[in-house]
Amino acid sequence: EVQLVESGGGLVQPGGSLRLSCAASGFTFSSYDMSWVRQAPGKGLEWVSDIDSAGGSTGYADSVKGRFTISRDNAKNTLSLQMNSLKAEDTAVYYCTRIKPGTEIDYWGQGTQVTVSS
Repeated sequence: EVQLVESGGGLVQPGGSLRLSCAASGFTFSSYDMSWVRQAPGKGLEWVSDIDSAGGSTGYADSVKGRFTISRDNAKNTLSLQMNSLKAEDTAVYYCTRIKPGTEIDYWGQGTQVTVSS
C-alpha cells in the first residue's frame, strides 16, 4: 500500500523557516518523481515544487522560487521541502504527492498545515 506521511508543519512568524518532510512507503521511492502541492484557505490547489526520481532536476512555482528548496533522500525514502523567508500568503495545507509516468499525480499524503502569522 502506497503511503505518504507529511510532517513538520506548524505556526511560524513571517520571515521564519520551516522544513517539511514526507515519509514514503509501499513503493520503490527512487523510481518516482515527487512534488509538493498546497492549498490555501478558500483557494484551489497550487503546485509548489517537484523533483525527479534521482534528485537531479527540480522545479519551483514563481511564488516560492528562491525561498523554498525541495530535496530527497532515496536511501531513506524521504522527500523534504525547506521553506525560508515565509510569508503570510504561504499559509496553506501542504501535500506530498507521487507523480506517475506522464506527469500526473496518483497519490497524495494527508497534508500538513503551515500557518504564517505574527
